[in-house]
Amino acid sequence: MLIEIFLLAFQTNTNEVHVTNTMRIPSHHFESSGRRDATMTPMIDVVFLLLIFFICTASFQIIEHNLPSQIQIEASGGASDASIDPAEQDLEPVIVTIGWHNGRPTWTMSGEPCADWDVLKQRLAAVAAIDNGVPVILDPVAEVPLGYVIESYDLSRSTGFSQIQFAARSNG
Repeated sequence: MLIEIFLLAFQTNTNEVHVTNTMRIPSHHFESSGRRDATMTPMIDVVFLLLIFFICTASFQIIEHNLPSQIQIEASGGASDASIDPAEQDLEPVIVTIGWHNGRPTWTMSGEPCADWDVLKQRLAAVAAIDNGVPVILDPVAEVPLGYVIESYDLSRSTGFSQIQFAARSNG
């Protein structure tokens, strides 16, 4: 049949070429050995892009499973208070207030006045020996020279505290 279409399309009579209107069939219809599946490259690209997206957005933070709490644990006989080791309990933040009285600095640690610099140092060292992860909040009044505030910060660092913060006052 293919030969007949070819002969009808090109008839030669005394060196003249006559072309008849016939439908052209695409060549890939005749190839039976060719693969007809879609290319995989775009799909692989999308999969890699999604993989990169999810890796970048994942949080690799360690989940804390053992947090201290005061939850009551029910025993088989009824409810009882769970005993918690005092060393595992969260301590209150240590607030060091730095005041200025009669041209000299005064220190108050968690509401208790300190007689001098050495007493403040001993109290901070005692708290740091229990838990040095407790935040220390320095609260200087406006009249205190900056040097005393920096010395208090350095003292907190040297006694072993790692979280030292400054208190902020509102202007209103």
